[in-house]
Amino acid sequence: MKSNTLTRRRLAHLALAIGLAPALANAQNKPIEWVVGYAAGGGSDALARTVAEAMSQTLNRAIIVNNKPGAATNIAADYVAKSKDYGNILFTADFATLAANPSLFSKLPYDSEKDFTPVGMLGRFPLMAVVNLNVPAKNYKEFLAWAKSRPEGVNFASSGLGSPQHLAGEMFKERTGLTMTHVAYRGGAPAVMDLIGGQVPFALMDTATVQQYVTAGKVRAIGVASLERLKNFPEVPTLSEQGLTGFDASAWQGLVVPAATPAATVAALSKSLQSALDSTAVKARLQALSIEPVPGTPKQMSDYVRSERERWGKLIVKNNIKVD
Repeated sequence: MKSNTLTRRRLAHLALAIGLAPALANAQNKPIEWVVGYAAGGGSDALARTVAEAMSQTLNRAIIVNNKPGAATNIAADYVAKSKDYGNILFTADFATLAANPSLFSKLPYDSEKDFTPVGMLGRFPLMAVVNLNVPAKNYKEFLAWAKSRPEGVNFASSGLGSPQHLAGEMFKERTGLTMTHVAYRGGAPAVMDLIGGQVPFALMDTATVQQYVTAGKVRAIGVASLERLKNFPEVPTLSEQGLTGFDASAWQGLVVPAATPAATVAALSKSLQSALDSTAVKARLQALSIEPVPGTPKQMSDYVRSERERWGKLIVKNNIKVD
């Protein structure tokens, strides 16, 4: 009788193990969720999908991009910050999430410093100073002279209040001493459409949004807001080399995970990310989008984010810019 009981127990344990095996395998091999705080189809989405495809090959796991737009990335950031699915969730944390929002919002549902662990930077979206074709300026100095001649000042467009384009415009205004009024749009596309139409004369717009219109001759680029000229537009000088010394502003994005993600997992993800950013296919795709890959370690990303948070935080506070 005792022998039969033990046999039944062994069979029961074996059946349980067989039943759990598929579930354990599915948990191990389930797709990684990559959260993006912007709508599908834009530059942020394209960057995530491009890198995710390459990382999925080295990790040997599927990566699914989940777009959660709204509230200047705060909806997506809160979702990831509260996730406990460690090792199975990634987040595109950008200029807004990590550098600007802590100063733009009086209260956030997440802590940008404590709730995330950096995996590594993804890329930079360089900004270009562009004007509509009615503006009689072909470079920075000509624009400066034209703007100073207008007693009512100059309007400048951005993709939204507190966006990199807006804050770069505020820094441009501060550095030049020009009288400028910010005009916020709901995204870069409508801002560029009004720039083309002549409703606004000037913008510091990211290349991923504006490059096609510069190439088509619908708007004129008068300078690059990076310290180096862009590969896609080598003929356009930087603002710094034209006299606005040291002017450097860009939109940027990095990859993060929830803070409690194991260090070994972060290291594996970082290694896969660096491999992706170094691949020929990813480099070619990002160059076509005018996005500069920014390879580096989690520590390098942490240091960069800290400096950017401090730099832009000071400008936001000084100009009393608030979103809520």
